[in-house]
Amino acid sequence: MKSMQKGFTLIELMIVVAIIAILAAIAIPQYQTYVIRSQVTRAMGEASDMKVAVEDCLNNGAVQFATGTNCVDTSGSSDILSPAHPQWTGGTAAVITATLGGHANTKVAGGTVKWTRNGSGSWTCQTAGNITPQYAPSSCPN
Repeated sequence: MKSMQKGFTLIELMIVVAIIAILAAIAIPQYQTYVIRSQVTRAMGEASDMKVAVEDCLNNGAVQFATGTNCVDTSGSSDILSPAHPQWTGGTAAVITATLGGHANTKVAGGTVKWTRNGSGSWTCQTAGNITPQYAPSSCPN
């Protein structure tokens, strides 16, 4: 009488485990890079949100946020920025700076995303510090 095989052999199970290990070794670093890029893009977007408030202030003749005027910071706080809000400096030649910190990945903590306004009112984005070109969005180069 012929006996039927039930279950998997040890070799078959070891092959499956090896394949899963190889896939994990490739996927985990790629995922970490994806998360870091998304944090830098998020900081870029949060700093970009402040451009509307800065333009409104400049159109009303103000060169900084102030209490009791029409010039109010409407940006939301963020857990990946340190301080929690982007900072506006420079008056009419405005520079909005978002510094990564807080809950941002340590590979980019301390790096900055800067939106710079020229005299004609157009904005350009640039990253600096710990934000290497690998993590910088293509629309905001290092």
